[in-house]
Amino acid sequence: MANDDSPKSGDLPPYPEMILAAIEALDDKSGSNKSAISTYIEENYENLPPAHASLLTANLASMKEGGKLAFVKNNYLKPAATAAAADAAAAEPAPKRGRGRPRKDPSAPRPPPKEPKDPNAPKRGRGRPAKAKDPVAEAVAKATAGMPKSGRGRPAGKSPAPKKAKVVKEAPAADASGSAPAKRGRGRPPKAK
Repeated sequence: MANDDSPKSGDLPPYPEMILAAIEALDDKSGSNKSAISTYIEENYENLPPAHASLLTANLASMKEGGKLAFVKNNYLKPAATAAAADAAAAEPAPKRGRGRPRKDPSAPRPPPKEPKDPNAPKRGRGRPAKAKDPVAEAVAKATAGMPKSGRGRPAGKSPAPKKAKVVKEAPAADASGSAPAKRGRGRPPKAK
């Protein structure tokens, strides 16, 4: 069924070897993510332990901390590949962006010129344009212009019922010593005139 040279036959190699073989076989410039590495190992090796996912995660973490793998943008790379990428980035430093709005590019194409305005066209007024009028509402307003308005609420033109005048009882005057306080009525006292 399988050749003796195939990695599927016999015992499993250690996880670090399988991980490095997967990264080499996938051969991606930006590195290989964990799911791609796991899929490669599952396809090429038989009799994986049931805890394959957790073993892979633990071995990737230990290899990353040990410096055997580099972790860039959620992808795992061999350190030699990352050193070359780091050297290329260091050779050409990115220009520092200054403060404020960047200048316009003088080599950029200019927009086409605007068409001249029609001198007979009406000028726009200042401010917000008027709201579009509803033709149905205008027709209803014209039709009901002469009709008396009937609606809810208090009818217009009738004066309210006259208010009753409050009767304020004078408190009996206290004796000269002022021992008994003057009794006041309920509510707010009237304004002094």
